[in-house]
Amino acid sequence: MESFKHFPIHARQKIRFVLADIDDTLTVKGRLPAAVFAAMERLQKSEIAVIPITGRPAGWCDHIARMWPVNAVVGENGAFYFRYDDRQKKMHRRYWKSKAERKKDRNKLEKIKLEILEKIPECRVSADQAYREADLAIDFCEDVPPLATAKVDQIVGLFTRAGAQAKISSIHVNGWFGKYDKLTMTTRLFKEVWEVALKKDSCRIIFIGDSPNDVPMFKYFPNSVGVANILRFAKRLDAKPAWVTQKEGGYGFAEMVDILLAQ
Repeated sequence: MESFKHFPIHARQKIRFVLADIDDTLTVKGRLPAAVFAAMERLQKSEIAVIPITGRPAGWCDHIARMWPVNAVVGENGAFYFRYDDRQKKMHRRYWKSKAERKKDRNKLEKIKLEILEKIPECRVSADQAYREADLAIDFCEDVPPLATAKVDQIVGLFTRAGAQAKISSIHVNGWFGKYDKLTMTTRLFKEVWEVALKKDSCRIIFIGDSPNDVPMFKYFPNSVGVANILRFAKRLDAKPAWVTQKEGGYGFAEMVDILLAQ
């Protein structure tokens, strides 16, 4: 991983889309700094689209799509994308699975939840679970004392043995049923909304993240960036970002934007 301050000027000038994880990429200690909100506004004023790609729930993503300076949001690790049309005053919601399929999956996830809580009582169901539509989020360090790595891996194992996918973020283990992730739904979003083929136009896109659930994005995008706290997960990453910021979390994101927009 090379310092992002060396990101080439000719590459900066091509960027038209910024994709960003939220937790510990845009946030710092669970909060969204003013510098991050201002950085997103600066990108939009420079005609660069901003798209959060997050594991956070549908309820939050509805708010983000409406209220933040963003062009769309991919949520619950790829279960959907939401896009608010300011002119039509309409929210466009696109799910990977039907409502009936999501209900069926929820019943299976409830069984997994009970097993996880029984075998690993130190963890908790995420406080934002009530606002989720497609996955189960298990908190291992957001509102509970941090669990040992072995316990986190055990949670992942319980999901996978039940046939679910499981991804580790900086705060949760998210589990779901379905062959989708952040990358697959991002691909669908770009095709349906902007008629952009990710692979063909990857030079116009930059992704920034911080944890193992961002690996599909790090692996796919040549212009991939990790905020400095990605180094904590270095040994657990199957693919590393090409670049890294000097600052952590949201301040690393703002640092990246400063460099991108520098003349």
